[in-house]
Amino acid sequence: MGPRGNRLLPILLALVAVAGPALPSVAGDERAVAEVSGAPEGVMWVAQLSDLHFSVHHPERAYDFRRYVGPALAMVNPDLVFITGDLTEGKSKDLLTMKQNEVEWMEYSNTMKDVIESSKLPRKKFYDLRGNHDRFGVPVSGGDYDFYEKYSMNANLRRQGRVQSITLENNGRKHLFVGFDSTMEIGLRGPTNLFGHPTDKQLIELDQSLSQWDTDFNKAPVTKVTVGHFPMSFSTLTESGKSIKDVFLKHSLAAYLCGHLHTRFGKNLKRYYHRATQEPSLYEHYYQSNMHQGYALPSAEENCSEAAARVEEFWEWEIGDWKRSRSMRILAIDDGHVSFTDIDFRLGSKSVIILPTFPLDSRFMQRRSAPRDFKCHTMGASTFDTVRALVFSRHEIVTVSAKIYDSRPGNLEVVFDSEMKRVSANDSRGDMYLIPWNWRAFADPSPDRYWLQIEAMDITGDISVSQLRPFSVNGLFAKVSWTWKEFFVMGIQWASVYHPALQCVLALIFTLLLVPRASLVLLKDQQSAYSYLRVDGSQWTPLKYLLGGFIWLFVELSRMILVWSLLLVYIIYLLVFPWFSGHPVTEDSSLASMTFRGWALKSGMKTFHAGTPDVMVIVLPHLCFVVLPTIVILAAMAAERTAFREHYLSQSGKKKDDHHQKSRREAVHDSLWSGRWIRKILIALCLVVLWKHWKLCRALMKAYAMDPLLHSPVLFYFIPALMAFAIYRTSSI
Repeated sequence: MGPRGNRLLPILLALVAVAGPALPSVAGDERAVAEVSGAPEGVMWVAQLSDLHFSVHHPERAYDFRRYVGPALAMVNPDLVFITGDLTEGKSKDLLTMKQNEVEWMEYSNTMKDVIESSKLPRKKFYDLRGNHDRFGVPVSGGDYDFYEKYSMNANLRRQGRVQSITLENNGRKHLFVGFDSTMEIGLRGPTNLFGHPTDKQLIELDQSLSQWDTDFNKAPVTKVTVGHFPMSFSTLTESGKSIKDVFLKHSLAAYLCGHLHTRFGKNLKRYYHRATQEPSLYEHYYQSNMHQGYALPSAEENCSEAAARVEEFWEWEIGDWKRSRSMRILAIDDGHVSFTDIDFRLGSKSVIILPTFPLDSRFMQRRSAPRDFKCHTMGASTFDTVRALVFSRHEIVTVSAKIYDSRPGNLEVVFDSEMKRVSANDSRGDMYLIPWNWRAFADPSPDRYWLQIEAMDITGDISVSQLRPFSVNGLFAKVSWTWKEFFVMGIQWASVYHPALQCVLALIFTLLLVPRASLVLLKDQQSAYSYLRVDGSQWTPLKYLLGGFIWLFVELSRMILVWSLLLVYIIYLLVFPWFSGHPVTEDSSLASMTFRGWALKSGMKTFHAGTPDVMVIVLPHLCFVVLPTIVILAAMAAERTAFREHYLSQSGKKKDDHHQKSRREAVHDSLWSGRWIRKILIALCLVVLWKHWKLCRALMKAYAMDPLLHSPVLFYFIPALMAFAIYRTSSI
């Protein structure tokens, strides 16, 4: 090598050193590329299923999976099939003991073999990820209790690591799919195994996988999709405070596909994210009130420069569960446009499945970058020139037509109805139908004025239609509001909310206990609050009377020194000492204790906390539905005793013949107090709280194999004993 080569060598070595870390370090298939041949060109589609929950107690779940999924996959012929977690149930019949069951895993493995055989799809097209149920009671990956490593598709295909990636290439466009497993490193048993727990190492691997084509010199278009089990609302931050969301925004994913929540919480479990130009407000770290929060309408002067093209955004789409809803999703990518349709097998198998791929649903599939695409034609004018749909059918399709409805008149009026033509090709993976249209005629400032529906008729004469979906060629969002249940599971960032919520509950409890007691100590006049209210009651407004009565309850509770002191000691105990001890991983593992910070587990000589914020499912319900109601009920009992004493003393000072001069209202009032019906109602409420407390304690006994007398006497027996003591103390005047 000449002098010039010697000078270039250090430069080349430096470039290699810089470029090296950018390559994916994910175990398994690094930069794995599968060339997908056949028409329709530039179009890919995959299938997703989630939350199968195969159970020895519910064999119908696996039976229906064999019966419906195999034939459906044979008809759809997807390029990939993703099963995003909770492959097995891992619960006892009473749903209280949660651990791995090898019989369920054998059933899952056998079912998948049957589905692969009936679908005629290659095994390598299937990817299955863990869910939290697949981690119940798994102390270490690859151990005796880790049946995922023995029976899953990924394990059988020797896919190693928590991050897997595969790139499908067709017609010069790349489609990158990255799956990741964010379940706990140490698989606690439920119920304290509810959240995804990504690590810094996993986020680095995820970032590297999503970056693997960013330095491609060919600059082929890349559509990025990630799949996992946990939604963003049930994913924690890493140990250094980083979020999966930031990685997804950095790469502007087309979509994140997940499961976990099930359809019982709603059908609109979808959420749009984008990087705001201004600093997000404090509340946005804790909740998002609607599906498109923070989205701003595009300006009339869209910047078509390449510098303005970068928009950090992605959609999160949660799929319904197989467990009860029998759901399957088909997702298609058509020249970069991502769309999907969900299939419900509860009413039986489907002979025709229709998936419109363009125009997109303006409610759930539109992106913030779409208005710029509309104005600047960054994706090419040809993508706008046709209405397109994939049609999968068991029988030959005779006709497919596209209908567009205008909703402006107040009802749906057909403004476009035309027969679509099938894209003909010698080697076809599926049937794509299209029809040219004057898309500029449908540009409108309203994102939900026009609605699209595809209708198909097969050779048997059966007619199938797609769901009506609004569209906006302008690229505008049609706003959709969550129901309260959808907001509860999708809108709230539970990992971030746990500690503030805990602090608020504790602050309320200490306020109810300490402030009234402090007022009694500081105020010189310690006259009964009840007497004060009775004397001046006519001068009080209803609001002041209600507020005063509420304060009176806790003032009277603070007068019962022993009961009040025991309540205060119990709250301090919950903050300082372990709540209970049990076997959080396996029944033969060593005992561990749980506090509001999580499970205190030992690793060598060190102790660390696991299951945070998962323990919130025990901590917050106990404080909110047991401790707080107990304080209020005992305060009401104390106030009732004081009021009854005042009533008794007032009556004992009257003459016997005064009774005949009372009004009917006064007679009813005397009867109410004489019978102490309020006290009886309060005792009934005590029984309701004790029933709730017993349900929680029974669940903990079953879940963590513990003896209440040995492992949690305070948590189990303090509240019932205190209620019994308070009932006794308030029985007399």
